[in-house]
Amino acid sequence: MRLQLALNVANLADAIDFYTKMFDTPPAKVRPGYANFAVADPPLKLVLFEGEGPSGSINHLGVETETPAEVLAAESRLSTSGIETTGVDDTQCCFAEKTETWVQAPDGNKWEWYVKTGDSEQLQNIVVSGVDAGSSGCCVAGD
Repeated sequence: MRLQLALNVANLADAIDFYTKMFDTPPAKVRPGYANFAVADPPLKLVLFEGEGPSGSINHLGVETETPAEVLAAESRLSTSGIETTGVDDTQCCFAEKTETWVQAPDGNKWEWYVKTGDSEQLQNIVVSGVDAGSSGCCVAGD
């Protein structure tokens, strides 16, 4: 597993340049208004969204797992402990196919537990199967 930090940025090119130098790692994926880095050391998934919210603010946080079973186990543990989740859905979002669940912290920060299962050309969230199939909501600021 590794933590995910998704940031809103004003200028994607400048942010890519900065974080490439900071972590000595080029982005793993770049799309219009979007980039992500798979940083090995420290283990971090860094995601940048251009123009999705106030520059420098947190878009969302997450935990990237290695298998869908880990997402299911996390959702079960969270639900059992009294934390409300979105349930587990298969989605297309942030240019990836994912199995995911979401929770909201008391301070309003959104947390995503997910595993990437494939690539997609879709930025906005589409729920393919699960609790709310067809609904939207995901990692972009307006959601």
